[in-house]
Amino acid sequence: MSFRKIEPTELPGNIIDEVCNKWMLLSAGSASDFNFMTVNWGMMGELWFQPAVTVYVRHSRHTINYMENHDMFTLTALKPGHQDALNLAGSKSGRDIDKLKESGLTAAFVDGCPTFEEAAYTIVCKKMYASEMPPENFLDKEIFDKAYTDTDYHKMYIGQIVAAYVND
Repeated sequence: MSFRKIEPTELPGNIIDEVCNKWMLLSAGSASDFNFMTVNWGMMGELWFQPAVTVYVRHSRHTINYMENHDMFTLTALKPGHQDALNLAGSKSGRDIDKLKESGLTAAFVDGCPTFEEAAYTIVCKKMYASEMPPENFLDKEIFDKAYTDTDYHKMYIGQIVAAYVND
């Protein structure tokens, strides 16, 4: 494993395909205690003159505690062949199992932030903004009704991309 720092504009592939179809891992915490989950909703671009990402975490997810208590988070695209780990990270809670052990992934850290040796690339982000997504703020009721069949709403986090690494 060899992480090489690159400019965010040099990230490989199609980020929309990566998030929507291949999925990514959102991780937050420290070397001694972190959690991760699969994400397939997100945005990337520029906001407030900074390269930025937006991620969404449901309140029921264990990862939200780590997002709330840490200033930094990572988004990781895994190399091919790790769909089982992505499935597990999206369906099981770190409250109930040791997700790292069960997923078969190997923890690694860049800039003190969690990622994985199996990463194709990792984006390191510093939180800039967080906001609840209450039902009354949805302008399109049809979208709300489709996305939220219960009251487990998302919290939105916007992070400044402070570093990007490819794993050669």
